Amino acid sequence: MKKELRRVSVVVVAMFAALFMSTSVITVFQADSLAADPRNSRTLYDSYRTERGPILAGSEVIARSVATGDRFAFQRQYPEAELYSAVTGYFNPTQGSAGVERAMNDLLSGTSDLQFLDEINRIISGQPPKGAAVQVTIDPAVQRAAFDALGDLTGSVVAIEPDTGRILAMVSKPTYDPNILAGTDSTTVIDNYSALLEDDGDPLINRGIAGDLNPPGSTFKLVVATAAFESGDYAPETQLPNPASLTLPGTNTPVFNSGRGQCAGGGDTVSIADAIRYSCNIPFAELGMRLGDDVIRETAERYGFNESLSIPLSVESSVYPQVLDTPQTGLSSFGQSDVRATPLQMAMVSAGIANDGELMTPGLVDEVTGRNLEVLQGFEPSALDTTSTPETAESITQAMIASVSSGAATNARIDGVSVAGKTGTAENGSGDPYTLWFTGFAPAEDPQVAVAVVIEDGGGRGQDGSGNALAAPVAKKVLEAVLNE
Repeated sequence: MKKELRRVSVVVVAMFAALFMSTSVITVFQADSLAADPRNSRTLYDSYRTERGPILAGSEVIARSVATGDRFAFQRQYPEAELYSAVTGYFNPTQGSAGVERAMNDLLSGTSDLQFLDEINRIISGQPPKGAAVQVTIDPAVQRAAFDALGDLTGSVVAIEPDTGRILAMVSKPTYDPNILAGTDSTTVIDNYSALLEDDGDPLINRGIAGDLNPPGSTFKLVVATAAFESGDYAPETQLPNPASLTLPGTNTPVFNSGRGQCAGGGDTVSIADAIRYSCNIPFAELGMRLGDDVIRETAERYGFNESLSIPLSVESSVYPQVLDTPQTGLSSFGQSDVRATPLQMAMVSAGIANDGELMTPGLVDEVTGRNLEVLQGFEPSALDTTSTPETAESITQAMIASVSSGAATNARIDGVSVAGKTGTAENGSGDPYTLWFTGFAPAEDPQVAVAVVIEDGGGRGQDGSGNALAAPVAKKVLEAVLNE
């Protein structure tokens, strides 16, 4: 009898162990995959049953949950959807999320560890679940100005507050309507998502911080000028050779200035300040080859190149290549070769100069508040790096002011305001449309905003467009929006 009991006991223990192991695997190791499985209707309904917290820009609600009156309970809604799509992204339990919806999901959904006490109080009081509210740094007036100024052009605008790093505007076009990805009919949502993926304009890509990054062209001269002045071997008045063309060492590759003539109207030499003012390529190619790629790279990295950033959206790293030979270094010195940058990155370059050589960490979120308006998470300004001395920043600022007042960036001029700016017209290959840039800040003596504009595909003009013709007027509208508040 005892032998039979022992056998039964062994079997029971084995069965218990098997049950324990299987439940552990399910609850610990397979929990995420099971929760994400589209066949898991319980998880799907639970996602819709929680009143997800709103996303706000100033006093405007730019994402909210609205009651559906059916088994799903709530559905996400995006007022001014296309205007803020690069910021909010979208949320749908069956198709995923993007933008702030993804980056701040745990707080918006009420599942963050920061909301533990709030959850306990909710359970005790019998209140329904509700996520936290996320206040973004976007200024609605500046966002609207950037959106309207960019019009139907393909590209992006990013504006930053230089002394805090707060992002005041982030627009990407072509844009899309997040509402078509927020419905409860999964078949319709998937069809809409597939159509957006197949769209040649790639509307789901936030060009301000990601995508196929563009060469920054002559806007990168600001980084090379920083490297030169910080070396102690060069000053704004330092003279550089001024030929009408330059064949890079050891190659048959010629470099020309815009217009194929000498810089600043002629002369055997030209100052670095005037090379910035008139956006001349040859003097900067000469300067870059003298400095060397290591010096330029180290300076670029102080501005944020080759660094992964989170704002808290994930930002694709802008690139200054790790290994360049002398000819490539010459090309990189005016933003060509394999140099690539996001508009956020080039706005950071201007912001660092505007803030006397101190680059602040860029951020898109001001604070997160709970259901009782308690602050769950706040974001204080913090320095990312020191890009230069104040003296170097001032020297570059003066050259940028001259560029706007009487140089290559005159379409950014604002009556009664001193604007510092730099244009860029970047090549993308033989016969391919140019990429058009502007970056700058205003007022130059007391900067309130730094901006970067990129226009892809030549703005529809192929190789006939320029940064001054198309990107500078867009930036001007953004600068004016800040200054008029």
